[in-house]
Amino acid sequence: MRHYYQHTILISVMLLAFLSFPALAQKEKTKKNELPEQSVYKDPITVFWFNTYGNIRLTKRLFWIAQTHIRRQETDKTPFVGQMAQIYNRHAISYLYSKKFNASLGGVLRVNFNTNSTSEDRRTVPEWRIWHQYQFALPLSSMMVYHRLRIEHRWTKGFAEGSDYVFRNRWRYMFKLKIPLGKPKLASQTFYVSPEAELIMQSGGPVVASPMEDLRLHTSFGYILNPRLTVATGFMHSHGQDIANGAFYKQKWTMRFHVYFSPDFRKVKNKLPSIHMND
Repeated sequence: MRHYYQHTILISVMLLAFLSFPALAQKEKTKKNELPEQSVYKDPITVFWFNTYGNIRLTKRLFWIAQTHIRRQETDKTPFVGQMAQIYNRHAISYLYSKKFNASLGGVLRVNFNTNSTSEDRRTVPEWRIWHQYQFALPLSSMMVYHRLRIEHRWTKGFAEGSDYVFRNRWRYMFKLKIPLGKPKLASQTFYVSPEAELIMQSGGPVVASPMEDLRLHTSFGYILNPRLTVATGFMHSHGQDIANGAFYKQKWTMRFHVYFSPDFRKVKNKLPSIHMND
């Protein structure tokens, strides 16, 4: 346990140190535009996410991860839920090595909607991903602590006719706590609070001066109805560099709703999943 504390503190200090470095102004010209003298934060937009997370137990060690995300974005007249922005279908096979560690491998089909109402380009384009992740879930007193490393290989393209696919990698690290409220442990009919921070970096041909794609700070409140069903809701603030010009930072306020379901067709009753594999 002592080594675990040291490991957690080291990762937290490294993450805070990385994020504390100020963005350095660059005055050199790029091929497409000129960087401003200081970093520029764009006005935040509001977004709504409805997410389902299915962890379907197949055998003692194998799970089928089946996730669907519906994401909407503000319009001039309607905040949060104004128009469709993306639809996700994420699937994978996950191997439960132990109660404290699991690894997953799968694919994603994301449909991106053109949210520019004045654009004459295509209304939707598909995005493809291969993803794999490695998650540690460790008990600490009455709470659970999660470390998650997810790597995504993605193929994206613009809405203009004739756009080619562009390949990029995403490197994601998430630190998360899950704390029961009013009860000594996480169990059926228990409320909980779950703060988390996720840093998403990117690399690839089009990534020149914008390696930080997103920093997500999210807190949710949830309720475990029974061993197979949990619901949660929360708010998230995120910001990250514009891929076209790394001196510009996008910002979002996101309202999130989650449904976690964990069917188990084996003859096992009243048992919470050994590991909580979420988004």
